[in-house]
Formats: sequence, structure tokens, C-alpha cells
Amino acid sequence: MNDFNPPYLLQNQHIQSILNSIKLRRPFVIRRSKGMLNAAASHILDCGDGIRLQGYFSGHNPDQKDLCILIHGWMGSSESSYLLSAAGTLWDKGFDIFRLNMRDHGPTHHLNEGLFHSCRIAEVVDAIRRIQEMFPHKRLFLAGFSLGGNFALRVAARAPAAGISLNKVIAICPVLYPPNTMHAMENGLQIYHLYFMKKWRDSLHIKRKHFPHLKGLERISGYKSIGDMTDYFVKNFTDYTDLMTYLKGYAITGQALSNLKVPSTIIASNDDPIIPAKDLQNLATPDCLNIVTTKYGGHCGYLKNFRLSSWVDQQLTELLMA
Repeated sequence: MNDFNPPYLLQNQHIQSILNSIKLRRPFVIRRSKGMLNAAASHILDCGDGIRLQGYFSGHNPDQKDLCILIHGWMGSSESSYLLSAAGTLWDKGFDIFRLNMRDHGPTHHLNEGLFHSCRIAEVVDAIRRIQEMFPHKRLFLAGFSLGGNFALRVAARAPAAGISLNKVIAICPVLYPPNTMHAMENGLQIYHLYFMKKWRDSLHIKRKHFPHLKGLERISGYKSIGDMTDYFVKNFTDYTDLMTYLKGYAITGQALSNLKVPSTIIASNDDPIIPAKDLQNLATPDCLNIVTTKYGGHCGYLKNFRLSSWVDQQLTELLMA
């Protein structure tokens, strides 16, 4: 699988990372995903304790053979181009699809008063279990991109105890060790830093409209780095005492995946400008975990030609159909 070798002009890590989500690509993705999108229906998931998450189910027929749940990255959504591309490709191969929105992503800011943060793994586990109950299938798969890949692997590690029967999990460029990801964002090409700061500010602005009594959100916009923004957020809107404790709280390095029982694959790029590939060596290595690294690809890029088609969509299909 580590044979991704795009044309020379597409080999640059930043070109891969940026083109993957650029508006120019979106019309092509929408057209390729037309069947999946036409079949999509919105569903609200009751995750217990008054928590609600939302997503879109696209089903083919009553046979209900295979269902793949897809999770977007941070500040993405079920409508992100990379997610639609993967969903449309899998749909065309006969998979039913559920595109899950995490809390405060997509059109969901109004569903829960509490704010999203990356350690809210319990509600995503509950959401996956609820999807399994609502849409029973012969086989259930889970795949995620970036932070969604991180969540997918953490769900997999908790799946047996939660009564979730996952057949396979795939994580594309998952967040590994968040302190190093934050350092890469702050010290690398600033387009990523500025992009995620703007997206987060916009998200918090929407949250304030729905819950105007939440005090202190407006102060976040005054910070100039994502580290300072997160530090303020953690101390004022989470139960974590400090930034580092919070960041390590959703790391999957160390022994976090040591008890993994679900067959899982990580696809990661050695030139990822956001997720340092060096952190892969700090993962636990249970027998069920396969790690595939590529020379090129950037962050969740994997565009294989100038039609901006995705190599990773093809790999997802082959892995899930095996």
C-alpha cells in the first residue's frame, strides 16, 4: 500500500494538504458523490445524559450488509470535501454510509450547551453504539481523518467493553501526540495556524449566538496563537487543570492502544506538516494494528492526479472489501 507516488508537481506536502480541501476541488467531489448525497438523511443520536450528536445516513437497500461510519477532522464536518470523497467512493462500491458530526461541528452547535473538546471520547463511543443499534448491518466499519482518526482509534480501543462490534478501523493521518501537533502548527507554515484559528473563532462565535449566557468565549479571539487560545479554553471551559494535561488526555501514543483488539490500520505520511511522523514510533504495537507510511501525501492529502482524485479513497475501499 505504501506505493503512493503522485505526479512531480503534486509531491509537495503543502500542495497536497491544501488542495485536498480547496474550494476548487469541491464541485468535482460533489459530482462524484451525488448518489450518496441524494440518499442521505439526517439523524439525531441520543448519546445519554442529554447529549445529542448528529449525522447523515445513506443506505442502499434492506440487505444491510456493510456500514462504514466516517468521522471528520477538527473544525471539519460531515460536509468536508475529503469526507464526502471517501463516502462517495465507498457508497459507489456498495457500502452504506454514516457521516458523523462531532459536537459543535457542522450544523450542530445548538444541540449541546457544553463546548466540544478533544477529550470528549465517551459521547463518540455512545454515538457509535447508537448507530450500531439504529442501523444493524452484517459488518460495521469505522474510519476517520486527522482528529477523527484519533477518535476512531480511541473508540476501537473501547469498543469491546462498550458492546460495539467493529470489524475494522482505519485512521488516516490521525493525531498522535497533541503537544507535538500543536508545536508543528505554531512553528510550521503559518497558513495552517491561521486557518485553524479562524475556523475555531468562527465556531465559537456560532456557539455564542446559541448560548449567549456562556461567559468568556469572546476573550479567546484576542489570543494570537492557538496554544494561548487553547490554554485559556482549557482553564475556563474544561475540567482539566492545565494545557499539557488536556493535550496528553487525547494522545494515542504510549500505552493508549495497547489493549486494542479490533483490526486497525493507520495510514500516515512521512511529510505530514501537522502530524509529526516521528510520533508513530511511540505507538503501542498490538498484533491487530497495521501502520502504513508513505513518502508523500501531506496532511490527509493523497491526491493522485490533476483531477484531484484521492489515492486514500482507493485504499479505504480495498481494506474494507478485503
